[in-house]
Amino acid sequence: MKRKSMLWLFAMILVLSAFLAACGGGGSDDASESDSGESKDGEKATEEQSGEPQQGGTLTYGLDATPEGLYNWAFYGIATDAEIIEFFDEGLIEYDENLQPIPNLAEWETEDNQHFTFKFKEGVKWHNGEELTVNDWVFALETIAHPDYDGPRYANVETIEGAPAFRAGEADSISGLKVVDDYTIEVTFDEPRLNNLTNIWSYPMSQKEFEGIEVADMSGSEQVRTKPVGLGPFKVENIVPGESIELVKNEDYWNGEVNLDKIIIRVIDNTATVGALQNGDIDMISLQPVSAPDVEKLDNVEVVTAPGLSYYYVGFKLGKFDNASKTITEELPKYQDVNLRKAMAHAINREEWIDAFFFGYGKPVNKPVPTAHWIAADDSEVNVYEYDPEKAKQLLDEAGFVDTNDDGFREDPNGEEFVVKFSHYATGNPTFESRSQAIAQYWEEVGLKSEVEMVEVNLYYDMVEKDDPSIETFFGGWGTGTDPDPSALWKADQLWNYPRYDNPEADALLEQALSVEEVGDDQEKRAQVYAEWQKKVTEDVPMIFIAELDEIMGVGEKVGGFSMDVSGYNNPAEWYLKQ
Repeated sequence: MKRKSMLWLFAMILVLSAFLAACGGGGSDDASESDSGESKDGEKATEEQSGEPQQGGTLTYGLDATPEGLYNWAFYGIATDAEIIEFFDEGLIEYDENLQPIPNLAEWETEDNQHFTFKFKEGVKWHNGEELTVNDWVFALETIAHPDYDGPRYANVETIEGAPAFRAGEADSISGLKVVDDYTIEVTFDEPRLNNLTNIWSYPMSQKEFEGIEVADMSGSEQVRTKPVGLGPFKVENIVPGESIELVKNEDYWNGEVNLDKIIIRVIDNTATVGALQNGDIDMISLQPVSAPDVEKLDNVEVVTAPGLSYYYVGFKLGKFDNASKTITEELPKYQDVNLRKAMAHAINREEWIDAFFFGYGKPVNKPVPTAHWIAADDSEVNVYEYDPEKAKQLLDEAGFVDTNDDGFREDPNGEEFVVKFSHYATGNPTFESRSQAIAQYWEEVGLKSEVEMVEVNLYYDMVEKDDPSIETFFGGWGTGTDPDPSALWKADQLWNYPRYDNPEADALLEQALSVEEVGDDQEKRAQVYAEWQKKVTEDVPMIFIAELDEIMGVGEKVGGFSMDVSGYNNPAEWYLKQ
């Protein structure tokens, strides 16, 4: 059973940590893709141990970023918090190595992809001793749909029949939720969709634990901040904010024996990662690519990699969005010429850039879906913009961007000065400015004068989302969740469509891919519709797709039972310490 399921989308959407500065797995800057699923020395990206797992002991798990401290699935905002929650809580659904949903705490059935019946496992207990029932799930769904809910998950509830009325205060309950008994619930969605199951919020909340707490007060409560309870293999024993979390074995865990007695999660400075692993101060940590080459040299640590589900891009601001009307209200002229955008794509030497800043733990990506995902089109099906500065110059010439005053830089078709303004978030990491300057230099080499603006990370997110006029081209990244539908990031009526890409044909393909009537249960046909959409996007170049990176774990030699694939790492209940 995979525990580190792909929750990237939620975390990245909330704080745009999709930009991967603060959010890439355990706070690292990166997370990525590898076709073979092999580590750098060619070994499979799993650590298989012989013999019986050992019982007992304390494992120390490192984090190289400080948690925000929201330890509940419904309220967390960054992936560092999610990395902690995964040790002590879990949901109804898991995902296999093909990113297909599989039962965990519940099974389900449907005949029309609109009406679902969920059957919960009996005898599953919360850490507070209460038994899990469907009422805990109803409680979670109604919390998220409540008008006073201050978290980011409503999109995972709003398609349930009656959820919008409940949110608007027009109903006392969500009409699409019908409790049959303590272990059975019928869920009706507003219409049949192929992603209703994978989109619905699948994490119950202990109704008993939050008894008497108003929804508006939940995110600040001790039940979220300091004394969270879950259903997972470990229980939270103690939290020292910003420093450590002590987890102890859940003796009543529903899914088999838990090998370790304790897991201590320690927050360390990212510059101390190599030394902490070498000295045995920590046993495991999600690695940043900058640290991985040095960790590979250690005799007592294995670097384990697996395909990632996130990608970096350079976006163009093509318009402005009105969130109230959910429409793109204005077209921005500067980058409307598609040949300009194509030229800027051909100008970037992505292989060189990835090798320089990510140490070989990734490769160029050519589409808006990471290669490891089952809906990813083959590169032969999309437009690929290989590094070709001569092609870039030709396209610029044809588009009328030529040097009219012999200063070495091209003017626009009207003969006016043209400067590419490129924005990148700043977190204190000096490599961020270096990598943004490298991209700007590629553009200057084909005659496009370029300026880099580094913006404080939290301000940057707000500026990109609100179409601040100072943002023209921008560096970003997205994670693809287990639900393959990319509509929330790409349709013209979506806030998180940051380039303000507006193509009705592309939107129609996204709708077709979810249509039960048009696609049915033919997954291959659905993937082909998504491939057509990816081709359309790469023809239009609303962003330049740059890199997809590996998920990287440093695992000490005394750790046994650990494995990892594209769906995440295995259940920590299976981990153990070798004697």
